[in-house]
Amino acid sequence: MSDTVSESENTLATPPGSGTLTLGKTLPDLLYEASDRYENRRAFNEPDGEGGWRSLSLDAFRRQAEEVAVGLAELGLAHGDRLALYMESDVSFCVVDMGCLLAGVIDVPLYLAHAPDQIRYALAHSEAKAVAVSSKEHLQAIQDVLPECPSVAVAIVANGDTPDAGSLPEGVAVCELEEIRHFGRRRMEADPGAVSALRERVGPQDAATILYTSGTTGTPKGVVLTHENISANALASFSGMPAYRPGAEGEQIISFLPLTHIFARMLQYGFIYHGSSVYFTTQEFLMQHIKEVRPTIFATVPRVLEKVYAAVLTRIAGMRGPQKAIASWALSTGERYNILSPPAGFQALALKAADRLLFSKWRKALGGRVHFLISGGAALGARLTNLFAAANIAVLEGYGLTETSPVISFNRKERVQPGTVGELIPGAEAKIAEDGEILTRGPYVMQGYYKDEALTKEVIDEDGWFHTGDIGMFSPPGYLRITDRKKSLFKLSTGKYVAPQPIENRLRAHPAIEEAMVLGSGYRYCAALVFPDLGNLRDYARAQGVGEDLPAAALVALPAVQSYLRDAAREANAGMDPWSSVKRFHIAIAALTTENGLLTPTLKVRRRQVKARFEEEIEAMYGEGDLPAEVVVVEEQKQGGSV
Repeated sequence: MSDTVSESENTLATPPGSGTLTLGKTLPDLLYEASDRYENRRAFNEPDGEGGWRSLSLDAFRRQAEEVAVGLAELGLAHGDRLALYMESDVSFCVVDMGCLLAGVIDVPLYLAHAPDQIRYALAHSEAKAVAVSSKEHLQAIQDVLPECPSVAVAIVANGDTPDAGSLPEGVAVCELEEIRHFGRRRMEADPGAVSALRERVGPQDAATILYTSGTTGTPKGVVLTHENISANALASFSGMPAYRPGAEGEQIISFLPLTHIFARMLQYGFIYHGSSVYFTTQEFLMQHIKEVRPTIFATVPRVLEKVYAAVLTRIAGMRGPQKAIASWALSTGERYNILSPPAGFQALALKAADRLLFSKWRKALGGRVHFLISGGAALGARLTNLFAAANIAVLEGYGLTETSPVISFNRKERVQPGTVGELIPGAEAKIAEDGEILTRGPYVMQGYYKDEALTKEVIDEDGWFHTGDIGMFSPPGYLRITDRKKSLFKLSTGKYVAPQPIENRLRAHPAIEEAMVLGSGYRYCAALVFPDLGNLRDYARAQGVGEDLPAAALVALPAVQSYLRDAAREANAGMDPWSSVKRFHIAIAALTTENGLLTPTLKVRRRQVKARFEEEIEAMYGEGDLPAEVVVVEEQKQGGSV
């Protein structure tokens, strides 16, 4: 295929040498092919609660999945029935998931952070006949929604003691996952062909899963993905990483992203297919377990990398004398690095010195063996891509959506273009609509939204193009660049359109800022809600000799702190169009979390909910007269209109 953009159609296809397209496989096919090729005694690993790791071999995983598959059939779940997963992202999740896929049962993962009404909706809308939970505590967390989900007939508990069924609605039975496996083993002993019979009924075009989008606005949508959607996406994506080393002696993976999200799940199927060793952890224990596992590859979201960078800045800010000067010099040397223009001569020598002084410590903190990171879920930005490359850590930023299984494009290690989301994977096509929206089609586009044909037709046109809702361009030719979400664009009262994502990314990159949301629809200028990182802000204030042990409200009211944040806003505004720069911001002392509904499970800001929560503060930024003390004014320069 051509690696150039067609000017007549403004379309993009996969360039040569970007991998291969493999169709016609079910997800269990990936497991069985791996089991035939590899013997890995530590394919699946999770903390054992005593400081070590509990491991499961690839063959043992296959056997357990087979037992679950046959056990579910014995339980009465038929091909095409739905089973919900309210589970931690661990080995048990993988076993139940693969058991469902083998049995032809469509699984419906539920985010643990979802509110009860969202869980209720997904269970009822999908008409799930069963729900699998990690523990009795997980079952207790959802037991109050079960009376409104009449299709649920059984709850399956993966770990721990079985709870008292008396607390569940009448007609809902409860059993342990081990019982399901026992049913399966007993049936398999009586009928050696039981597994083959189930597997033969599962085809590539069968629905594999229904994923209810986290919903930044409106009612969650049930995305139906087929076996081929996901298997083809996994195989094509991994085929674009020729340096990936399969087998037990190959890559060591640490996995902390939620398996309820298709990004982590697709990767997990790819890891299974390549016989890799995966270690499951959580974000809370990530750095501790990275030191133990010493992974060679892991997937992340940009916010984690931004926090790593912020932690480095904070640590340097707390240094004194020559140590601070040396560390600052090393960091600034790395920040000048550009992947596309490798340094030579004195600059190359300076980078080597910076590596010895600073960046080697970064690699050690990440286990010392990481040769690339996979970043998805949100925009990372060229600055951090270049900086990690200076530290000899390649970050492969990619792009996709739940509806596309998920990967559409990603940067290949040998030809990273910072600021882009890379080249298309084999089989994917993309084009830019007249209004700038990215459209894509190919074998990865979802079957549709569950029980919503009208909405499906809204996003997939007659020619098969899926309308992503993202705005982008092809720059440079052959690479896709995302500029913003279509629904995030807003128009000022002056008639100027603003894409908030670029300046939000700049604000978030500052160590003192945890999150930021730019506003301005219908107003004459942009403002922002800024959510500070109070820990880093306290460290800064302490380094200035002020703010020791002050409460948060008093801390952010300090002149030194407000000046610090004002400077952060000026830095973020630098080079932006005058109308899209932030003129005022409010320091919001509040946490954005999935639990309080202000973040999605994939850590995206729920803009509508945040606006409603901070309605008064937003009005104050655009009000007349004296501003409250906590509202910081970023004074506009008289020349050039920039801030």
